[in-house]
Amino acid sequence: MHRSDTHEKQRILIVDDDPIVAESLEELLGGFGYEVMSSLGGQEAIDLLKSEQRSPDAIITDVFMPGMNGLQLMKAIKELRIGSAVIMLTGYGTVESAVEALRLGAADYLTKPVVEDELRLAIERAIQQKTLLQENETLRRQLDDKFSLDSIVGRDARMQRVYELVSAVAPSKTTVLMSGESGTGKSLIAHAIHQQSGRSRAPYVELACGSIPETLLESELFGHVKGSFTGAHTDKEGKFQAAHGGTLFLDEINSASPGMQLKLLRVLQERRFEQVGSNETIEADVRVILASNEPLDRLVAEGRFRQDLYYRINVVQIDLPPLRERANDIPLLAEHFLASFGREMNKELIGFSDETMSALLRYTYPGNVRELQNIVERASVLTTTPVVGIETLPAHVLDQSMPGVSTHALTQEPGQWEPMPLVEALREPEKRILLRALEANDWNRSQTADQLQINRTTLYKKMKSFGIDGGKLAG
Repeated sequence: MHRSDTHEKQRILIVDDDPIVAESLEELLGGFGYEVMSSLGGQEAIDLLKSEQRSPDAIITDVFMPGMNGLQLMKAIKELRIGSAVIMLTGYGTVESAVEALRLGAADYLTKPVVEDELRLAIERAIQQKTLLQENETLRRQLDDKFSLDSIVGRDARMQRVYELVSAVAPSKTTVLMSGESGTGKSLIAHAIHQQSGRSRAPYVELACGSIPETLLESELFGHVKGSFTGAHTDKEGKFQAAHGGTLFLDEINSASPGMQLKLLRVLQERRFEQVGSNETIEADVRVILASNEPLDRLVAEGRFRQDLYYRINVVQIDLPPLRERANDIPLLAEHFLASFGREMNKELIGFSDETMSALLRYTYPGNVRELQNIVERASVLTTTPVVGIETLPAHVLDQSMPGVSTHALTQEPGQWEPMPLVEALREPEKRILLRALEANDWNRSQTADQLQINRTTLYKKMKSFGIDGGKLAG
């Protein structure tokens, strides 16, 4: 084995059973500025690769060699998972060997005698390809980490049940229906299901149905052909096509019109659809996850959502509780977000003051986890100390928007503290908030829910939980 005296960053391994060819290539590439080493055969190259702490950026190997030939070496290199780009050289080039080399992952295939400029360009392309593949793999690992179950924080029993459902349903193709208020993490859960499925290397596509005008929703989902309607100047691929082989997450499905609901029912049952303005049927190999921020069973009862579609999508249902009903998770989530923003901003952020955490625990989070994340991000930007102080919190967090009633007055109890779970301690203040809001609105539940920024179902459940019935306490 020979080594050049250059110490450039990029390294090349030459593998050829002809020592004259190996030495001439080593001299040539050394002149190009590469760090070069060579081996006189496939097995010698494998032994060298196993002993080296740093893998070469590119490997140039002859195809026809005694013992382990170039194609066999290529397979062995793949099994080692060293990530080096491979360029094949041969004096007896055939179409079959070139095709096989490229199928195995070779970056290029050159015939002898090698033209210097051609070899230099082949090496540059191969190393660039290797760098891009490594960057893609790094980004993929980061994506896997971001949307793994480990990234979803929470110890609440209902959230633990959510984790169990995600793990159970992810490997299948089953349609999943999620329910929960805005900001509870439906998109994060949908992405976690995709990342844990066999479709994780295929596209993940999201569409919020409520954000698209009804006249454009069909085109967004199924695409359209040129001239199918005014403004359709070109063909357009829909979300179902974009997600082919992967996962499509349809949020706010409760906002879909009756006509759109019928089209969704067909594509979910038959796995096929047509673009707007086209009669050509397209197969849909897509795993569909749906979410609603209103209870679909209530919409079905009210005649606002198709019953057959509801039964078709409600195979596995995942209910995400609002943050105010899992108060024990607030410190965990806040610390998680603080650490994340600290890394992003390159700031030393080690925690929250007791006063700050108390304020975070008292707040009811109409925007749920997303709102808590935004509050912590704001605090991370404003704080000038590693321990986040209460002055970094928004005014509405410090004083709930209840007319004439301060958050402090609603949450502070006189007398000595009696040890109890936080959820239980928060029940009485929350009940008083509901009563004051109901009384202020003459017990109009719809108006009260709007002011509290919660849906009516949540209000009804809380009233029942607290024994509030009509205009009085039950019992």
